[in-house]
Amino acid sequence: MKIKFTKMHGAGNDFVLIDDRAGTVPWEDHFLMASLASRRTGIGCEGVILVQHSDKADFRMRFLNPDGTEVEMCGNGSRCAAAFAHAIGASGTALTMETMCGLIDVQLSDTSVCVWMPEPTKKNYGIELKVGNETIRGDFINTGVPHFVVPVPNISAVDVQGLGRALRLHPAFAPEGTNVDFVTFRAPNRMTMRTYERGVEAESGACGTGAVACAVVAVETQQFTLPAKVKTPSGYDLTIDGDWRHHKCTGLTLQGPVKFVFTGEIDLDSLDLGGEID
Repeated sequence: MKIKFTKMHGAGNDFVLIDDRAGTVPWEDHFLMASLASRRTGIGCEGVILVQHSDKADFRMRFLNPDGTEVEMCGNGSRCAAAFAHAIGASGTALTMETMCGLIDVQLSDTSVCVWMPEPTKKNYGIELKVGNETIRGDFINTGVPHFVVPVPNISAVDVQGLGRALRLHPAFAPEGTNVDFVTFRAPNRMTMRTYERGVEAESGACGTGAVACAVVAVETQQFTLPAKVKTPSGYDLTIDGDWRHHKCTGLTLQGPVKFVFTGEIDLDSLDLGGEID
């Protein structure tokens, strides 16, 4: 089965996007989708996004991690999905998409894409966790998917792979695990972040839901105000805005650039699904 695809990135977060409005892509085959996302034997990406038919919105965004598992939400992925959907004629510039988190509104402009994010939930600030001989302090919040936000003084010195994985798999977050965001807060209302992403199982080029998580933590615990700008590892700025009501952030938006990288066609039957080493 041959399918056409488009490679995109949102602030350094890269995705493979597929028009599946006909409902023919075998997305439930986790091994196949993981092979499609593989950087060595497939196209390579931090997520596979399907634009599908929806009876509730302009389209449905189905997001698959590089391991083939489906997750509820991806901030930068939703921004790319909106731009892709508009390009293939599935929506206008003001649109609504269906996700596992519910209906999400998006506005496209000439230079950026702005998405209205789900309301943050399950906040648990000031958590202390033992990792080896260290005690790590951070803040938990769900911004569509779970995030553990860890403030650090020097973002470039953080062992994102080692410490990030240890926290992602910490028993405190079992059984689902969590994404882990390391963040350095900088006044006025700027911060730099790096993310160990669940499902990617490595540091990601950017993380939209993580940027929102860091911004909410900054406002609610560090006296920041909105809008806030978050610098991604790829050097792009994401802008998080919203309202401050009843001592909490609400009505949050995530805005930033998206880019079409290339288009192509791939034969799913030719993908390497992995094998044993002799």
